[in-house]
Amino acid sequence: MRILPKQSISNRRIYLTVISVVALSCGRTASAQTTNPPAAAVPPSASTAASGGATNVTELGNVTVVAHRAPARNLVAADLGATAFAMDKELIATASQGGNAPLNDVILRAPGVAQDSAVNGDLHVRGEHANLQYRINDVLLPEGITGFGLELDPRFVENMSLITGALPAQYGFRTAGVVDIHTKSGAFDEGGDASLYGGSFGTIRPSFEYGGKQGQWDYYWDGSYEYNELGIENPTASSSAIHDQSDQYKTFVYAARPLNDTSRLSVMGSASYSTFQVPDTAGQAPGAAPDGTSYWYQNMANPNTNSAALNENQTEQNYFVVAAWQRSAGDFNLQVAPYGRISGVHFTPDSNGDLVFNGVASDVNRLLYSGGLQTDATYDLNDTHHFRAGFMAQQEYLTADTTTTVFDVINGAPSGGPFAIANNSDSRALFAGLYLQDSWKLRENLTLNYGVRFDEYYASFDKENQASPRVNLVWQPVEATTLHVGYSRYFTPPPLENVSASTVNLFNGTSNASATTNNIGSVKSERANYFDGGITQKLAPGLQVGVDSYYKRAQNQLDDGLFGQTLILSAFNYAKGEIYGTEFTASYDWSGFSTYANVAYSVAQGEDWNSAQFLFDQADLQYVQNHWIGLDHDQRVTGSFGTSYLLRESRASTRFYVDALYGTGLREDVTDGNGNNIPNGGTVPAYYSINLGTEQSWRLGTKNQLKARLDVVNLTDNSYELRSGTGVGVNAAQYGMRRGLFGSLSFVF
Repeated sequence: MRILPKQSISNRRIYLTVISVVALSCGRTASAQTTNPPAAAVPPSASTAASGGATNVTELGNVTVVAHRAPARNLVAADLGATAFAMDKELIATASQGGNAPLNDVILRAPGVAQDSAVNGDLHVRGEHANLQYRINDVLLPEGITGFGLELDPRFVENMSLITGALPAQYGFRTAGVVDIHTKSGAFDEGGDASLYGGSFGTIRPSFEYGGKQGQWDYYWDGSYEYNELGIENPTASSSAIHDQSDQYKTFVYAARPLNDTSRLSVMGSASYSTFQVPDTAGQAPGAAPDGTSYWYQNMANPNTNSAALNENQTEQNYFVVAAWQRSAGDFNLQVAPYGRISGVHFTPDSNGDLVFNGVASDVNRLLYSGGLQTDATYDLNDTHHFRAGFMAQQEYLTADTTTTVFDVINGAPSGGPFAIANNSDSRALFAGLYLQDSWKLRENLTLNYGVRFDEYYASFDKENQASPRVNLVWQPVEATTLHVGYSRYFTPPPLENVSASTVNLFNGTSNASATTNNIGSVKSERANYFDGGITQKLAPGLQVGVDSYYKRAQNQLDDGLFGQTLILSAFNYAKGEIYGTEFTASYDWSGFSTYANVAYSVAQGEDWNSAQFLFDQADLQYVQNHWIGLDHDQRVTGSFGTSYLLRESRASTRFYVDALYGTGLREDVTDGNGNNIPNGGTVPAYYSINLGTEQSWRLGTKNQLKARLDVVNLTDNSYELRSGTGVGVNAAQYGMRRGLFGSLSFVF
């Protein structure tokens, strides 16, 4: 392998519009397509392959880059058996708000992804709770208390894919989907962009990005600051929220260089710091004590508290750094990648108001420290066997400091004034996994991918392990048709940051007492059997359709929710879980015209809460013990649609787009004919949001450009609920954004 000075690039720069996991997994010479202008041959280099908890390194021959859009967004990777939905710079540019949208909003354009509150960065893929893993430049990123969907900007993305299905052995721990991100670099993106974005809800967002080369290093850097008055979803149907200001700072840095002819070093890091006001709801009555007649405010020095004047706040901060060393020697390739991350969240209550309305005020501060090492290798035995092997080990340490102000409760009524109870704890967890996998080409058009992984999980509250076999078969009877079927055994430990310390007894006899004080089980790892099969068909040049079905049966089905007043998730298990569904996809690209449509049907249900029972009401606990209920994130039908057209002229270009999201609604509680509460027994109303926009570019000289963009979000000003305030783990109503008008002006240099 030969790496040229000042021109070293990984093959992630080559596969700009071919689904990255397909190319990176093959480990053989390939050609690719990109939206960049035609270029000369690109020097080969080492890179890594998609992996959940693991990656592999591949060696490529010279590749010629040509200018053309990818013919399809949804493909099956022959060497994986998994499906990948491509979301490149073109899709990001033609999605609502483009690179200024949260990363989660871009992922919502993939099949089977249900929208939820952005408070904690939640996305629900194929009826799962979070359970997503993120990789940036082929390195697994450790989890944080808040999701990557909020701490990262889409601006730095060159291309990314959402990988789902029966995942092969190289993917571990978080298995609902893999968000595989490849970033821009100075090798192909030399120059910069300064932009000012703003509009409705007081939004103002200056940002920049810059990439280049210095000696043998190529680098890329971006950053942004945003102020808005809709940081968290509005709890009412009004067009503007009360007490909902947010300040958000984000930056990302990437750098890489060759060390010699066969090895390469890359480093990257990110930092984000955000503050959020928790929105208020006017006209709320003071909260009732357990006896139903007394009120907490009777014991307060200042009972005349207005619910529209509460001052709850949350601060979130996230930092990570990754280094990756890659080496290629003939048919053998190796990557070693140490990484670290710090993630924190601090919820501060309205000390007086929360006592008046809830009888409890909690100050919660959590910090999660993560560090690990990821090592992966590939070996091409011959033309028919491509082996992968690797391991990862990750240590996590969580500090949780909570001060909760409560009342004594005697015979159902508050007694005396409020007093504070301190509850500080720390916990640790070790995630370790190794895998061995072979992609066996049985025939030219038939590939068997089989393997096994072994995972260990040691936590302060739990110790478990599992061997997980995986097998996928991919058959391409003709060039236009690809069929696949697969089975995966999954092992999913609970996220350490979401496991509440069992301190129920501290609050006995107070206004924060749990309704359930017995059968307090610890949160367990989820174990599941997962089946997946589907077909993709190319009907014409640029036109592809596909259908994929899946079924999952789980023991100790993991879920999480918001309990109490804070915006910090807590994890729990269902003894049994079942998720199944079908996805339909279609895409068409021709010249400057592009369109896609995704429709998914999903059922997600569970029975019997067998851990963290102190989170629940006793009546609900007894009901769920003998009844299957929909999981709170169960949305039966989810759709995403988009169409765009790019008109190019000699000195200018114009882009138009329209896209839409649709959902039949997440779960809420209902009451039966006898007045009994049925947890998650109904759904909020179906909703839709239509967005459109345009972008105009003018070329100034040989390189500089001026860009102006206009976005209209929720064109019809549709008022729709994401959450009604009821349901398992739902602590407040939340509405989607009302109509917003946003504009940006960018200078590219």
